[in-house]
Amino acid sequence: MIPVTLTTPRLVLDQPTLADVELIAKYCSDPLFEQYMNTPWPYERKHALHFVESYVPIGWEDDREFTWAIRADGEFVGVVGYREETRDIGYWLGAPHRGAGIMTEAATAVVDWLFEQGRSEIAWECIPGNTASASVARKLGFAFAGEGPSALTSRDGGTATAWHGTLTAADRAEKPGWPR
Repeated sequence: MIPVTLTTPRLVLDQPTLADVELIAKYCSDPLFEQYMNTPWPYERKHALHFVESYVPIGWEDDREFTWAIRADGEFVGVVGYREETRDIGYWLGAPHRGAGIMTEAATAVVDWLFEQGRSEIAWECIPGNTASASVARKLGFAFAGEGPSALTSRDGGTATAWHGTLTAADRAEKPGWPR
């Protein structure tokens, strides 16, 4: 698939570029990434370079994974993506940009696009305790589906436990039952 650019009132979602590598490396070095993300740890510039030069473009070319850089006022602030195999959405923001509703706005644009492309249900998961990720999923209208094995391989090659959620095109209202 040819990469798609999405826009919202405050944001542009497009492809990460070489100009973003330093910020990606900086943001992904946040200790929260070691605890809650499957990204390499410690995260280094070479990982960001591989992400931008290989991982993202190959995902789009193979219709396997769609990844967007989130830009606020032209500045790279984070990433949101969708994996076709697991039909799930994932996201992260650099620390200076958290708490301003950016991720909810960006993820809403991606979810809207996915439903327009014919997806009928989208999954979400995160490591238990990642209440920021859960808060975004709740605001998007995901139903909390409980805790169970992750669909993703963890950094050590095993299977971690994850919180899970599902979202359907027909029911996007905020639902109760989420961990706080």
